[in-house]
Amino acid sequence: MSEITDFDALRRAMAENSEQPEGPARNARAEELLTAAEKLNIPLAVIEALGHQLKVYNYSSEKGKMFVPFARLLRMWDERPEDFDEYETHSLHWVFKWVSSGMLDQPHIPLASIEKWLGEMEHRYRLAGHSERAVRSAEHSVAAHVGDLARAERAYAAWLAADRDAMADCHACELHGQGWWQAERGRDAEALELWRPVLEGEYACAHEPHTALASSLVPLLRLGRLDEARANHLRGFRLVRAMESMRGAYAEHVEFCALTGNEARGLELLAERPAYFTDDGQPQSKLEFMSVVALLMDRLTALGLGDRRVPGPAGREWTAGELATHARAEALGLAARFDERNGTTYVGERARARMERRPLVERLPLGLRSVRPVPAPAPPVVTAAATGQPDLPALLAEARRLSDNLRPGAVEAWAAVAEAAEGAELDPRDRAEIADHEAMGLGPEGAGLFERAAQLYAAAGDPGEALAARARAAYVRALAGDVDAALTAVSGPYDEILALYAAGDTGIRQTASVLMARARILLRRAHEAGGAGDGEGLAEGAAERDAPEAVLGEAEAAVREVVALVGGRAGEDVRLAARGAEAQAMLAELAGLGGDLQTAAGLFARGAAAFVAAGLPWFAVEYEARLASLAHHLGDMAEAERALRAALEHGGAHLEAPGRAQLHLQLAELVGGRGEAVEAAQHALEAAHWADEAGESATLGAWARQQLGGFLLQQGRWAEAAEVLESALPDLTAETHGDGAIVQTQWWLGDCLSELGEHRAAAERRLQAAEIARHWPEQHDHATLAHLAGESLGQAGLADEADRAYARAGALWRELGNVHGLIRSLRARAWLALRAQDGLEEARALMADAVRECEAAREAAADAESRQQLVAELGHTHRQFGDLLARSGSDDADDASARAVFDEALSQVLRAAEVFASLGDAALHSRTGAELAAGRLEAELGRPADAVARARAVLAAYDGHDDEAEAADGDGEAVRARRAEAEQMLRIVAGTPDRKQPD
Repeated sequence: MSEITDFDALRRAMAENSEQPEGPARNARAEELLTAAEKLNIPLAVIEALGHQLKVYNYSSEKGKMFVPFARLLRMWDERPEDFDEYETHSLHWVFKWVSSGMLDQPHIPLASIEKWLGEMEHRYRLAGHSERAVRSAEHSVAAHVGDLARAERAYAAWLAADRDAMADCHACELHGQGWWQAERGRDAEALELWRPVLEGEYACAHEPHTALASSLVPLLRLGRLDEARANHLRGFRLVRAMESMRGAYAEHVEFCALTGNEARGLELLAERPAYFTDDGQPQSKLEFMSVVALLMDRLTALGLGDRRVPGPAGREWTAGELATHARAEALGLAARFDERNGTTYVGERARARMERRPLVERLPLGLRSVRPVPAPAPPVVTAAATGQPDLPALLAEARRLSDNLRPGAVEAWAAVAEAAEGAELDPRDRAEIADHEAMGLGPEGAGLFERAAQLYAAAGDPGEALAARARAAYVRALAGDVDAALTAVSGPYDEILALYAAGDTGIRQTASVLMARARILLRRAHEAGGAGDGEGLAEGAAERDAPEAVLGEAEAAVREVVALVGGRAGEDVRLAARGAEAQAMLAELAGLGGDLQTAAGLFARGAAAFVAAGLPWFAVEYEARLASLAHHLGDMAEAERALRAALEHGGAHLEAPGRAQLHLQLAELVGGRGEAVEAAQHALEAAHWADEAGESATLGAWARQQLGGFLLQQGRWAEAAEVLESALPDLTAETHGDGAIVQTQWWLGDCLSELGEHRAAAERRLQAAEIARHWPEQHDHATLAHLAGESLGQAGLADEADRAYARAGALWRELGNVHGLIRSLRARAWLALRAQDGLEEARALMADAVRECEAAREAAADAESRQQLVAELGHTHRQFGDLLARSGSDDADDASARAVFDEALSQVLRAAEVFASLGDAALHSRTGAELAAGRLEAELGRPADAVARARAVLAAYDGHDDEAEAADGDGEAVRARRAEAEQMLRIVAGTPDRKQPD
């Protein structure tokens, strides 16, 4: 670290330190710089160093240290005010406000001292001629803190009534403070309206919209404006994450997580800032932080997770229950110190109320990967087996009602019957049904139980149901992969049931059950013969896996036998209606296996509609999802969308998490494909949420987050998109998602970071994506990413790295034959070269290369359209060449070398105007822009008459242009801007005598 030997070096060092991250290291450097300033023996140097020290303390966790440098500054002012320049005089009065609010945050400072300080501030502001606006704002803070609500309201009114002057807080900070008070008084809508200009970016400062975003979270939740709350959390947390001084705002984000079912996200936030548990420099923000820690830990304990390990103060391990106790004690202890100082109970009451808040939303998905903590298992349901209560008949009746009507939960209901029936005497029919439904819950493992059920049905005198159970046993063998054995096993029940039905010894329901089991087995064989496995993905490559016609024919005959049996006979029998609906869907599968996708789509639609008509919409979901896939394959996007929406609607609460995630993701891609980014983002958000619930965060969830980030980016919601994409990226792998998804995510993330001004990080993302794309056969993406990386590196001030990236892009553009990309990379390198000391010659050479490449490409252009585009590119290149030269010249227009550079610049700009003129009206604005640039150079060269002529020529070029008509074409703003610029040139240059040209 270089020694500070003069005032300029001190100022440079303080400027550099101001750019460092908030925290103890920056504070320690400020202390070193004060010591160095004292050695210079320059009063103003000490004043500036004290001001710098005070500022870095204020923007850190060591706010309590700022009182010492301020007291010294105030003493210096009182003794020798002439040592303060205008800026430091303003700064001294400005930081009165910091000290006033800082005293409130320190419970060891007596209230009487704070009131005395408030009076001192009012006196000094009056002497300096300042408005009382800042004083009344400070008074309001004191009154609000101690709970003197009447005084707070009076001070609030006086604050707003006083004139704004140089001592008033910036608009953003004032609006935040005013909105905070409205929210404190329960006026959430009014608070959010006050914050609106800050939240929308109209006003901003070093800590805004950071704090307004954090403060808006609970009011938005209370008003039910959940989408805005989610967005403000994602935007706001990104802003406060790296700012050590914003523990209070950070706490509001933790609180948001505790109140929205995002407890796991809250734990992640605590883990990021371990020092916040112990930093004592600002007791008020520590009180706020520990209050929400207690809130979050109590929430986890209520979920049965009190024994879960959680992040806490360093030095030991913590469970949620232990940390809840510790945090509550810390918060209440701090609150008691404030209340003792203030002589009220207000701070403690507010802290208790905050810790006792209850969730405002059961679960608000954020789009980030954050698996919800799993609550402890609920206590077991008390059943007859546990209590001996005679509820078995009621359980049997409910189980039969559910199963007879094919309602969800039937298998679980029969499981409850089985548990209740342990040790009880049951007739064979009851035991048969218990075994039958237990087998249904076992899938391929249930064959033995189905056979047991068949024996019990036979013993109960129901041979038809016994045959149906045997047929079900055969079908589960097919599910296990032994289709031939299944066909053999079902042939006997099939023959017997037809004979029984013909003799009137069994019913249509039992007969349909056996016929359907046989049809399912034959359909299974058709799938295997066609290579389609379990029947998924009929749309993809159906022609390549057509099943043998004989196999398809036999399966179709079996399905149509079911249709013939139940057709028109279902009546009120839900089971028979379901058989008919399923048969239509099976015919659809067979049509798909035969390559007739159009017919398959129609039959799936009929099958789904039949399930809905039967009052069984949840059974329609699978077939609507398949219909959507087929419709998408056939190019019928409207039908695909209708089917997906219907599947979500019909699945309702019965739809399992993986299926819900898949449907939302497909709908997001489809809706997003037609440009509806807002709705697409909502579906992608839901997909990410349900993928997490399904335990598929790293697979399906990563896809959904990647898509969500892209849709947010399309809406210009850069911070939200960046948070989501950064959350998705660690889970995206080339093996699971493909390297294209990784490149696209890095690309989007680079775009977001660039928009947010995080240029170095944007460059890193773009370079990482470019490195992957480097290995692809097609190199256009590689070239584009290298070019974008050059832009980001240049904006980050890394000129050498930017030049290398642009050179890499240029070489790729040349290989690809993309002249426009090559030319733009050369121009960008020229501008970079100009930044270097003595870089003009290299910059001139690069621009000249760009002109030559453009001219050569124009001559070789194969068609008129390409030639015209290259002519426009040539015009822009000459224009940039002129601007670059003009930028390089000195301000001394009488210097011969400077005049030579300006003359050269003028010739390039005039050449640009000529090139644009050759394109006619299509390049009118570009031509007039070049003409005006030429006029400015001519004025600089002492040729005002030429400059005036240029301005008048531009005005003449727009004679007859109708502003309203131009505005309708989106051109009006450019016309008005050119006219205004020309008129301004006339006002400035007209009447200036020509300067005598040097010999």
